[in-house]
Amino acid sequence: MNSSAMTSFWLPFVVLGACLFPLAESPTHAGSHPSSKPVGHTLPTDTSNAGRLGTIVAGSTQPTLVSSQFKFTEGPAVDKQGNIFFTDQPNDKIWKYGTDGKLSVFLDKTGRSNGLYFDAQGNLLACADADNELWSISPTGKVTVLLRDVQQHKLNGPNDLWINPKTSGIYFTDPYYQRSYWSRQSPDIAGQKVYYLAKGKTEPVVVDEQVKQPNGIVGSPDGKYLYVADIGANKTYKYQINADGSLANRQLFVAQGSDGITLDNKGNLYLTGKGVMVYTPQGQKLAHIDVPAAWTANLCFGGKDRKTLFITASESIFTLPMKVKGVE
Repeated sequence: MNSSAMTSFWLPFVVLGACLFPLAESPTHAGSHPSSKPVGHTLPTDTSNAGRLGTIVAGSTQPTLVSSQFKFTEGPAVDKQGNIFFTDQPNDKIWKYGTDGKLSVFLDKTGRSNGLYFDAQGNLLACADADNELWSISPTGKVTVLLRDVQQHKLNGPNDLWINPKTSGIYFTDPYYQRSYWSRQSPDIAGQKVYYLAKGKTEPVVVDEQVKQPNGIVGSPDGKYLYVADIGANKTYKYQINADGSLANRQLFVAQGSDGITLDNKGNLYLTGKGVMVYTPQGQKLAHIDVPAAWTANLCFGGKDRKTLFITASESIFTLPMKVKGVE
């Protein structure tokens, strides 16, 4: 989304915010230096958390537990019909949560997939960090490897991704989290960066190398803006997207990092960690959604009307009916 995404589920909780699958910019890659203050001014008139939640949540503000049968859930993505796909990375599976409320395994042996995102053709793109690759998975489960390395060097471990609907180019984060299933003990590439893979290209370019540990990533539906959560620095940035895919005018959107990240149709930004924190388009705290789990990893909007907030949290998945809806 995870985002995509945090993934060192087997580590003590004190490091989950940096490893469960969760990491400033050079003029060459991201324009001028970010502002030292988050953008934002206005808030709803009701200053209580319950009152603010009432502007976006339909009915009860308590998420509903769907299932706790997993080891660690991550990377939710929604298809055109509103079905939600998510990963159980320790068990190396991608699950489907259908609009009918039924759970089923979509794919076994997923390359340890983490962050997921659907392309316009209905293929499920996955950050498969068993071998540090980007995959495209067809609706029938056929796997095509989109990206194996960068200039003959292994990526750190692609974590989360977003596809620009205007250009079909892929932005992805590449933090380094040591995995028990890797033979290597150090990265091949110096630094933890944000990349852009243009449509039809086989080599990605760095669009921000001055982040500490980038994790969650999402863009606006008009393809003009990109949000990146630097969980290592506990910051989330907003960028302008240039026509060539490069980034400019990086601003500190909010002084909070995140594992997963998503947007609603009102422009509110949702960050994860200890529950879900919602920020207005101007970067002001709107509300906090309490999630009864040790760690909230990621989230997306799904359902036929895109008004169900789907939350992956530790060994569980939750849903929450919303007044707002996800962006197309």
